Amino acid sequence: MTRNFDYVVIGAGVLGTAAAYWLARSGESNVLVVEQFALGHDRGASEDHSRIIRHSYHSTTYTALTHAMYEHWSELEAQTGMQLVTRTGGLDLAVTGTAGEEELANYRAALRPFDIPAEDLDAAAIRDRWPQWRIDDDVIGMYQSDSGILDVRRACAAQIAMARRLGVEFAPHTTVLDLAPTDDCVVISTDRGPITAGNVVVCVASWIEKFLPCLGLRWNISLTQEQVGYFATPNLAEFSPDRFPVWIWHGDTDLFYGFPVYGEAAVKISRDFSGRFITSDERSSRPDPEDTALFRAFLEQRLPAAAGPELLSKTCVYDLPPDRDFVIDRVPGHPRVTIGLGAAHAAKFGNLLGHLLADLARTGTTAFAVDAFRADRPALDDPAFVSAFRMGR
Repeated sequence: MTRNFDYVVIGAGVLGTAAAYWLARSGESNVLVVEQFALGHDRGASEDHSRIIRHSYHSTTYTALTHAMYEHWSELEAQTGMQLVTRTGGLDLAVTGTAGEEELANYRAALRPFDIPAEDLDAAAIRDRWPQWRIDDDVIGMYQSDSGILDVRRACAAQIAMARRLGVEFAPHTTVLDLAPTDDCVVISTDRGPITAGNVVVCVASWIEKFLPCLGLRWNISLTQEQVGYFATPNLAEFSPDRFPVWIWHGDTDLFYGFPVYGEAAVKISRDFSGRFITSDERSSRPDPEDTALFRAFLEQRLPAAAGPELLSKTCVYDLPPDRDFVIDRVPGHPRVTIGLGAAHAAKFGNLLGHLLADLARTGTTAFAVDAFRADRPALDDPAFVSAFRMGR
């Protein structure tokens, strides 16, 4: 039997659950969230327990949103009594005279218009404050005290709980097969029968390629297989969140990032953008030993006290528009369909972006600056656009 809803959100990750919560909070009472797997599953981009949250970004486009981002999480913490953000401070590092130093300058420049303080540190100051680092004198750093860890899995669960409290219905284990927008509604074909919606919000991350044809979109979205590693340091106290910050190493070839001990009795390390391109059908949950060796080599060189045995490694998939910017907009030609695409760095903004998506789905406008995330920008469908997957350059 066909079921009718005012709003249907496809995807129950951090963006989709936030959009549903904000739709209900804005007064919408007939909202459904459709998810192809179980709620809280580990196959998408909103599992695991840690994501870096920070003001320091490569562009003022993002830093302009970070105050509101922190405020949104703080409000959700107050509503649920759950701690979602742990402030550890954040350290960005680079070697002088390299492209990494230029990236660091971009991060520093993005903070200035918003009067967000940061400390510039030389190698001696870094070693003095965090003797865990083994670095030469040509390394420089920038420290920002508000950076830290967003517990994305807990954040997702909190948004689901609050959405349910406001009357949102959830349909897990329901796969969307097709979308057919009309002038009056959107017909959603699923493996459990058809659904009609007045409006649809699509938040499916790396599964977006399956939805583009039915919306008439020719976007150039790339998918890459990525990996994170947890290493069981025997020196847990040295890497506790109150003694060691989240960090980003702006290398010439690889951008590594990592976390203090949180969620596991281990430190976490990864790199941004592997360059291992796949399709959604090629995704694998099997970790790559070469990535594990790469992470171990970095730790042994730069953070030797952290380089314990591999505890576990996990894979994920990046969804990458050519300019690496979000897509937060109604679909051109289909005003009843709104898309939220996170470009593999949206978790920290999750609750705020859900607010934006709810605004756009309801009224077509929002009070926040989102022009850079428009769905009709040339980067998405211009074959001549040169991809720039590494943020900061």
